[in-house]
Order: sequence, then C-alpha cells, then structure tokens
Amino acid sequence: MASYYYLIASLPDLKSDGEMPITYQQFLDMCENAVSAKTYQALKDLDLSNEEGPVVKEWSKSYGALTQELNYQRSQRLGKSYPTPQVKEFTTTQVVSNAIAAKNPLEGEKIMLEYQFQLLDSIVGLHMFDDYVLFGYAIKLKLLERQACFHRDKGEAEFRRLMDLVQQRVYSL
Repeated sequence: MASYYYLIASLPDLKSDGEMPITYQQFLDMCENAVSAKTYQALKDLDLSNEEGPVVKEWSKSYGALTQELNYQRSQRLGKSYPTPQVKEFTTTQVVSNAIAAKNPLEGEKIMLEYQFQLLDSIVGLHMFDDYVLFGYAIKLKLLERQACFHRDKGEAEFRRLMDLVQQRVYSL
C-alpha cells in the first residue's frame, strides 16, 4: 500500500486543456512495480471501451451515453434516423449540443474532453490512494492520448485537399 502513496503522489497533473506530461507507456512503467500483477494487466489492457476494473464500469456507462448522444445529434443534423439514446441526461445532451455547435471539430472535441474529465472526477470522488484514482488517471491519460492524435494543421490541410478534390470533380463535370 505504501507504494500506492508514492506512485499516485508522483504522477504529474493531467489537465483537459493541456499536453500529455507522460505517455501511457511511461505511466505503465511507473505502475509496474507499485501495483499487483492483476491491476497492472488491467491497466495494460485498458482502452476507452473497457468495462473491467474500478471506475471503468461506471465510466463506460457515461462514455457510452455520451457517444450515443453524439451519434444521435450528428444524425439528426444530417437528416438521418438514429435511435434515440436510452439514457438522456440533460448535461450530456447540452455538452454534445455545444460541441456540435463549436466553430470547428477540434473545439468540439475540447468541449467534450473537459466534460469527460469532470465525469471522471465525479466518479473517482474522494478516493485518494487506491485503484479508483489510478484507473481514473489512466482513463484521463487515454483521453489525452486520443486528443493528441488531432492536429489542427494536418486537419486543415486534409480538409483543403478534400475540398480541392471535390472542386476538381465538379469542374470536370
């Protein structure tokens, strides 16, 4: 248990509007000798759609509801049918609406990331030096890892490339 205190106290802060201070592999390296083999394997196998482990099952429900609401609202905007989410929560619906209405997709992702961090904080609650904190941290790190894949410059370049392609096809007609 003493190693949990040191491990958790030594983890750098994660912020939804910040960079990844460590990689997920560096996090795993820090955990390897501080947690049980079972916990380490669960952390190693963790992805955003898992349902195994402390925090993870509860997180999965919230993440699933957010994803369903996002798919529902996107489909509605495109005039396509999509089943109404079984779980409708006002805050989730509002966050998704704000994300969809954002000035660009990256801003929308940032809005949802902030909300996901808040959800994780509420799930972890007052836990301090246990698996709840560790798995909550791991999920946040996975979210930041996903966010790091989005590059504004690359996205704009790809958008321009696709628009040029569409324009060329239109002109060739």
